[in-house]
Amino acid sequence: MGKWILTLAAMTLLAAACAEETPPADNGTPTGSPAEEQTAADCAAAKDADFFESGSLTVGTDMDFMFPPWILKRDPTSGKGFESAVAYEVASRMGFSETSVNWVSVPFNRSYAPGPKDFDFDINNISVTEERDKAVDFSDSYYDLTQALMVLKGSPIEHATTMAEIKDAIFGAQIGTTSLTFINTVIQPTKDPKVFDSTSDAKAALRNGTVDGLVLDLPTAYFEAYINTPNGALVGQFPSAGEYLGLLFEDGSPLVDCANLALAEMTADGTLKQLQDKWLADYLAVPVFH
Repeated sequence: MGKWILTLAAMTLLAAACAEETPPADNGTPTGSPAEEQTAADCAAAKDADFFESGSLTVGTDMDFMFPPWILKRDPTSGKGFESAVAYEVASRMGFSETSVNWVSVPFNRSYAPGPKDFDFDINNISVTEERDKAVDFSDSYYDLTQALMVLKGSPIEHATTMAEIKDAIFGAQIGTTSLTFINTVIQPTKDPKVFDSTSDAKAALRNGTVDGLVLDLPTAYFEAYINTPNGALVGQFPSAGEYLGLLFEDGSPLVDCANLALAEMTADGTLKQLQDKWLADYLAVPVFH
């Protein structure tokens, strides 16, 4: 009797093992639905406690450094101008209404200094660089940028088309900008560039002849040459050096992921390109130095 009980128990265990190893028949019915992809709004809702003020989005920009095409009429709350429009679109994707967006003034050079920030992100024509990235965090690109050269009409280099033709010029740029870095590392002129505290100071130097030309990012150079500077001229844009603009965050901010989701959504549905075309399209036809 004990022998039969042992044999029966063994058969039962063998059957159970076979049942575990035999996969269920594939009848085309999914056994479980994949998790839905997280949206920017989902991300922001889950990280509400990480915002500077709960329930609102605080955006920094330099109130003394606002001009078209980035922000129109020195009013970031208008939604007019490329960066103002991008900020509000990112805010919307993250679940914030326009009235829930608060703007604060942050001087350009202070925005990427180390330390705590009194904003959730800063949008201020800030190029992402390795040095800046050591102190703060950046989002993915919302605009791929090139540098350009503006002069006054009648300048000996006004009609230059090659880098070789401008090597002996004296250039000016604002301190701490990628334009200044570009002069030193890419143009590499024979004369040291002049460095200024602001673009306004650099323009004054151009007018009084202290410098032959100013290197600025292309949209800014276009605006300064054709709209904001009497007798200004845009010589051309330089080949891309891989520079791009990113939203700036406090180092270690968990909100970077939310902003990147928003930018990815804007890229996927064409919204980001539409904003670029609306506010920046005029600059694409500017000739490129060779």
